[in-house]
Amino acid sequence: MKESYKETIRTWKGMYVNAFERTINALPEVEGVLVAYNTNIDAIKYLNGEELEMAVENAGKEEIFGLVDNPPERITSLKDLFAGILRSIKYGKAAEWFVESGEVRGYLREWGWDELRIGGQAGIMANLLGGVYRIPTIVHVPQNPPLQANLFVDGPIYFPIFENGEFKLVHPKMATEEGNELIHYIYEFPRGFKVFDIEAPRENRFIANADDYNARVYMRREFREHFKRIAERVDLAIISGLQVLKEHYLDGTTYRDILQRVEAQLNVLNRLNIESHFEFAYTPNEKVREALINMLNKFTSVGLNEVELASLMRIIGDDTLAEEVLHGDVFASIDAMHLLMDETGIKRIHFHTYGYYMALTQYHGEEVRDALLFAALAAAGKAMHGDLQNLNQVRDALSIPTNERAFPMVESLEREFNMERGIIDMTDRQLAFIPTKIVSSPKSTVGIGDTISSSAFVGEFALRR
Repeated sequence: MKESYKETIRTWKGMYVNAFERTINALPEVEGVLVAYNTNIDAIKYLNGEELEMAVENAGKEEIFGLVDNPPERITSLKDLFAGILRSIKYGKAAEWFVESGEVRGYLREWGWDELRIGGQAGIMANLLGGVYRIPTIVHVPQNPPLQANLFVDGPIYFPIFENGEFKLVHPKMATEEGNELIHYIYEFPRGFKVFDIEAPRENRFIANADDYNARVYMRREFREHFKRIAERVDLAIISGLQVLKEHYLDGTTYRDILQRVEAQLNVLNRLNIESHFEFAYTPNEKVREALINMLNKFTSVGLNEVELASLMRIIGDDTLAEEVLHGDVFASIDAMHLLMDETGIKRIHFHTYGYYMALTQYHGEEVRDALLFAALAAAGKAMHGDLQNLNQVRDALSIPTNERAFPMVESLEREFNMERGIIDMTDRQLAFIPTKIVSSPKSTVGIGDTISSSAFVGEFALRR
């Protein structure tokens, strides 16, 4: 190993240790976080190659393979379902398609799962922020049947309800109700997973979304009528779940109607000076995607990966840059972040991809980099254990080697921008770059992006307090 690499490893190891200690000591400074809107049940199944091949053969292999590279991006038949799964395996990319067929929903329930967890970006973040970081967290839950309520961990996690006409905040387990079970069926596969002649280049998952409430960003009465009372109890807000919106619904509602309600709540947050983060996810509908770009100026921060950043570049009109981002060009990703900030005025863009994270901000400070380092530890801890239950599991991730494949990028950024210890001063902006921790055989990948973004956003706020 080159001496320079040994020194680089020592440098980043020291920064990781320092960032962990600083962040966990700062987290109690956060008095409350609001997470909305999508909470559901994740039914996770770890794919078996032989079983999957048999299911594909029975459903019609030839037609299914014809759909793999011509994806419908929605599920109306078993052929669509298996095409989506095979496509995710082939490209090693996560995908989520909505299940429109009652027959397929029945099949999914019968096919079963290996484990159940709280799901949805809001639900996952609530269990992390409230259950692991012990930060008081108010979570929006569209439906709260016992099966879902019991998946929330113990801790300062709160669910707004009316009781005898009085507005209260209680733990979701204390407020179960009869209602639909909102299930997302998640099919996980490891790197090297083989089915027919397809081999997964990296671990990931495919999600079959059988959830009608989150699909239209349903808002509970408590959130519609008493949002200001909820917002007054928090320092930060994290909004997610808008990626599933459609142009129009059978009752005449459109995505614009729903986004108007979201925007009204963002206006309340802004009036109260509450910093807000939008956790972006791949949004198939281009009109919805364009509307989301136009709404980004209402947020303080946005989090996304390379697929999502490229999809926004296409809406902005730079297809060449989009392709370069998808191909992993770090300089193209930086250019795309600058362009997105130019177009929207948003103050913080957090980019996470396999092996490294970046944050472009309209302010300066080591807190940005240290929060990214803490987030990388949380993500690695989650990958190791499948689900985080305590801060010791985050601390355990310090033993995982730092991703050396990102070191050439570190050297390139140091040459090009005079980057020092992961920070680039761009006068009116700052870019923070970190190589992450890579878990070679992760137990699960579900919720890792949500873990990264929420840990970085909340951690940075805590460090700046």
